[in-house]
Amino acid sequence: MTDTDILLTLRVDRPANGGTAVGRADDGRAVFVRGAIPGEQVTARIVEEKPRFLTAETVDVLEPAPQRIDELCAAAAHGAGCCDQSFITPDHVRGLKAEVLRDVLGRIGGFDAARLDRLLPGEAVRALDGGATGWRILTRLAVDADGRPGLHERGGAGIVTGDPCAQNDPLMVADLGDGYAPGGDLAITLDDTGTRHIVEIGPVPAAAAGGGRPPRGGPERGGSSRGRSRDRRAAQQRRRHREAPRPQRVVAGAPTAGHRVGARRWEIPVAGFWQGHRAAPDTYAATVTDMVRSALGDAAPGVCWDLYGGAGGFAAALTDTLAAGSVHVVESDPGALEAAEHTFTTDTGIHLHRGEVARLIADLPAPQVVVLDPPRTGAGPAVIAQLADAAPEVIAHVGCDVGRFARDLGLYGRHGYTPQRIAGFDAFPLTHHLEAIAVLVRSTSRH
Repeated sequence: MTDTDILLTLRVDRPANGGTAVGRADDGRAVFVRGAIPGEQVTARIVEEKPRFLTAETVDVLEPAPQRIDELCAAAAHGAGCCDQSFITPDHVRGLKAEVLRDVLGRIGGFDAARLDRLLPGEAVRALDGGATGWRILTRLAVDADGRPGLHERGGAGIVTGDPCAQNDPLMVADLGDGYAPGGDLAITLDDTGTRHIVEIGPVPAAAAGGGRPPRGGPERGGSSRGRSRDRRAAQQRRRHREAPRPQRVVAGAPTAGHRVGARRWEIPVAGFWQGHRAAPDTYAATVTDMVRSALGDAAPGVCWDLYGGAGGFAAALTDTLAAGSVHVVESDPGALEAAEHTFTTDTGIHLHRGEVARLIADLPAPQVVVLDPPRTGAGPAVIAQLADAAPEVIAHVGCDVGRFARDLGLYGRHGYTPQRIAGFDAFPLTHHLEAIAVLVRSTSRH
């Protein structure tokens, strides 16, 4: 059952992956409560019931935690699904993320506490430069029926307008106005000079949408009041909706925006992918190269793979920092590869391959080092088995979904790879999301 009027009073005692806090119902079932902080006593409304657990949303805080604050994000305070943790002090959110990272690595990845103590630094989830607000340099806003840009409502079909999201650099969303095509989107980016670029993306034509616009559900970076499975389905629908062919119009700036990693510069389509946090690209590149260097010693790597490589940020770091002999970038997005072609015009050691990773890597030369940054679904057993067959000395694995990241690390262990170091990053302040990077080496041991 969903959306009931049944209320529970309970104390929540630990964080769970997905931004909830966990307590126990009178019958012993776990209750995953949104809007609560571990340690609080709350009254919560049940929104989903399963045989083994309940999902609920906080309606009243009876004993607040000292880390509870007024919402830092006006959009989230008015129902948007952007900043699901902005009612908690940012430092405490980061601590909760560290607890979640350890939990999923143990429960899903199979690592015991002593092993995690060795693998994780004292600061298991590190803050990126720039503070908890104003860190985002690209965003996509939905356009409501009146032509006003805003953010998707958490768990509903509406669009929240007129209230800014605290993640966004204020320059990105100032004075946007209205009059845009209802049902469309605005892609907005600040480039490396601070110049704003805006591209309007029209609604999906009825034929491409299968006769109508897919229903909007909860936001990808928020929770659904109708349960986690519905939230995932809504996010998948929106992704399919956005990826369908749609007309684009430059509103401000240019259709591409310049971004840097180290000394390299890319021109990325405004509606294309780049890291949202301004400090993330350099931080991830430096972390991966540091981890690989630590695993290899002082020797320069020979053949490297950069899988799910996007525009080639890691390929550039492997080449410029580690003097790799050659790097093979595998990416399915043509816009990203076009940007990579322009950046790597004179780099004879960087080779670009368009297509799916699972299909292409069998034909690549044997690697010494593999870096992969898979989508939220993770690499999965088939790709990891192929990587193990290729027998690289070092694998650097980047994960944007901590549960799938832990699962993938467990899969590597079955193929003889063991992590040397794991680092977490608070790449999405004010939300429950985090990014994690692990470096693995071949080993005969199993964890």
